[in-house]
Amino acid sequence: MRSLLPSIVVGCLASCWAVGLTPATPAAPPKPPTLPASPSEVDNEAAAKHAKRTACLKQAKSHKLVGAQRTAYVKDCMGPH
Repeated sequence: MRSLLPSIVVGCLASCWAVGLTPATPAAPPKPPTLPASPSEVDNEAAAKHAKRTACLKQAKSHKLVGAQRTAYVKDCMGPH
């Protein structure tokens, strides 16, 4: 059985070569994959967003805003994101 397997593989490779089914080489080198943001970048972004929101909440408190006015102020202070 052990000697039969290599002869089958060699036979298949020889028949593929004879038919012309050799693997084609790629025309252009593949592009390197883009890496997702590293965990430290994500953590830094989250920390910065949290700090900004905390500052906005403190400002809203200093202006003595409550309820819907406070929510609207914080959203405006945070900006688009």
